[in-house]
Amino acid sequence: MKKQYVTLNLENINRVPVLQHRTFHRKSLWRSWRQLSRLQKNLLVTLSCSIIFVIFYWVIFNSQRRLDDVKSDKHINEPDETGQKVQADVDETFQEVPEIDSKVVVDKLFVEESLNEKPIQIDETHKARPFIPILKSPETITVRQRAVINAVKHAWTGYKKYAWGHDHLRPISLRYQDWFHLGMTIVDSLDTLYIMNLTKEFAEARGWVENSFTFDHYNDDVNLFEVTIRILGGLLSAYHFSNDGLFLEKAADLGERLLPCFDKSPTAIPFSDVNLVSHTARVPRWSSDSSIAEVSTLQLEFRDLSRCTREDKFEKAAFAVSEHIHKLRKPDGLVPIFINPNTGNFNFDSEIKLGARGDSYYEYLLKQWIQTGKTVDFLKEDYIEAIDGIMRTLTKTTPKRKLTFIGELKSKSRTFSPKMDHLTCYLPGTLALGVYNGMPNKHMTFAEQLMETCYYMYKDQPTGLAPEIVYFNYELDKGGVDMYVQSQDTHNLLRPEFIESLWAMYSITGNKTYQEWGWEIFQAFEKYTKVANGYTCINNVLDPENTKPRDFMESYFMSETLKYLYLLFSPNRRLIDIDKLVMNSEAHPLPIYSY
Repeated sequence: MKKQYVTLNLENINRVPVLQHRTFHRKSLWRSWRQLSRLQKNLLVTLSCSIIFVIFYWVIFNSQRRLDDVKSDKHINEPDETGQKVQADVDETFQEVPEIDSKVVVDKLFVEESLNEKPIQIDETHKARPFIPILKSPETITVRQRAVINAVKHAWTGYKKYAWGHDHLRPISLRYQDWFHLGMTIVDSLDTLYIMNLTKEFAEARGWVENSFTFDHYNDDVNLFEVTIRILGGLLSAYHFSNDGLFLEKAADLGERLLPCFDKSPTAIPFSDVNLVSHTARVPRWSSDSSIAEVSTLQLEFRDLSRCTREDKFEKAAFAVSEHIHKLRKPDGLVPIFINPNTGNFNFDSEIKLGARGDSYYEYLLKQWIQTGKTVDFLKEDYIEAIDGIMRTLTKTTPKRKLTFIGELKSKSRTFSPKMDHLTCYLPGTLALGVYNGMPNKHMTFAEQLMETCYYMYKDQPTGLAPEIVYFNYELDKGGVDMYVQSQDTHNLLRPEFIESLWAMYSITGNKTYQEWGWEIFQAFEKYTKVANGYTCINNVLDPENTKPRDFMESYFMSETLKYLYLLFSPNRRLIDIDKLVMNSEAHPLPIYSY
């Protein structure tokens, strides 16, 4: 009988026919699974479920992010008024912003919010109308605007490298300075970065505000006025531009911490200093009085905060100051620079002037009236009376060049002093804004005369930069010098006031002379105040060879000076719509309301 053999060879699994190969593995896997312990089986099942969940979540999350990007903040890319596009170098920052047919530019960096954020609930009837800035595409930014953008980026780079999170940069010693420990330069610059479409820098600033900005770490007094115009105003403006609830949340928190200045005072006049941690408030250490400009330059910001949050306590507290001052006796509509919060009365022994501690009282009379839709009559009446008083009592003209200037009334004696602060150069822009909104035409003539004087405050100096204070010889014959600078006043602090007026006058009149003046001043800043890691105040505008740098860059340099220069050089002179927006004293645009 012939023997039969059956052979099973497992040496090379790849030689097994396909069907047999799959059957073999299926049995092996099942056998391996059967051999696992219960714990091992549970672990494998849990791991498999986790992987499936992560894949599913990733698909859903990215779909939602793409949808959010479409819904994110939009910039209107309006064509040049002249129809011409000025060629300029396009850097990587602007290449991020595409130009599309609908002229709407979407940038998710401006509205990206935390998934866990709980924004303040805002009633629609009180919600501020978020405005959308009219931003130029890279092709329509002028060469001069490009130069200003480069200045902002230069200043920002130095600040970020050597002073990040602190109030101010010391660009020469490569150090920082803290005034209130609030990252002042960052918050003050938010809307400047936004308006100039510096998306990377704006995202950096927004990230710091979200992760590092707090009011709980500095247990000492801060100044109500400075924190309001720079920090509160900066947060509110950034909120309106970006519609990002983070900024409103921070603004509301800050507003609550500033209220003790009003609540602790026995009168409507707030205390000047407040501790944001302990919520205590008091008069300044050096005086029992508050500055009239400081207590009367809070209303735009506090009113806007109330309209955004539907918490009327902010507006009520700040507006009570204006109502109180309105009822006080004001000869010729003019106010002394000090007022006592304990009595609520002016210190009539103090000076009357439009420079330091007096200036923005007059500015906010007009701007409050505009902000409230021109509905508060006493603000308009007090403003007109004050301007008439300034023209009648404080204004003189030099005999040689016929320079119109605004002097001061000295304390107690009320004798006239031909001293004019650079700060006073904000007034021409305010006057022009008033005329645009229906004030007497003679105010525009006055504004044009003051503009010429302020221009010569720059033009007459060897550096082309204005000193802090000038004096006028208004009683000399025509052969005398009509303007001079005293040795203690030769410093330049990178101030914005005349640039502000240049922008306002150009915005309202379209006179391009104001653009040329601004370009001259910008070039002087570049030549004499720019250093390797930022810009610095200087001590001597009279000596181009020895300007004596102060090693200090103010937060308002980016917030105001460079912002106004950028707006001034725009071919669209209404890049900021003055029918919808009003600038606060720190150049932060806020909405105009109808009531």
